[in-house]
Amino acid sequence: MKLLVSVYKSPVKDEMYLYVLKKEQLTRVPEGLTTLFGQPRHVMDLLLTPERKLARAETTQVIQLLEEQGYYLQMPPPQDDYIEHLPDELLTKNDPV
Repeated sequence: MKLLVSVYKSPVKDEMYLYVLKKEQLTRVPEGLTTLFGQPRHVMDLLLTPERKLARAETTQVIQLLEEQGYYLQMPPPQDDYIEHLPDELLTKNDPV
């Protein structure tokens, strides 16, 4: 299975992307989502196949949602991710004794 997909970037939230079928564009995206997403900025078009790797999404899930609902919303990564990777001694360094 191959899908031609358009990817849009949100001007409101960094690293938030909207994937839609190129032939349908934004026609199946709910109005509430487009309001929260902001004016979409086209980033690229790509050929999506199950074998293609995506940085922050499972390709098969993206394909499934594109077929079912006509869009896939990629949320930005959590901002406090870096804390989970710090050693315990750094996390407790400034704790009162």
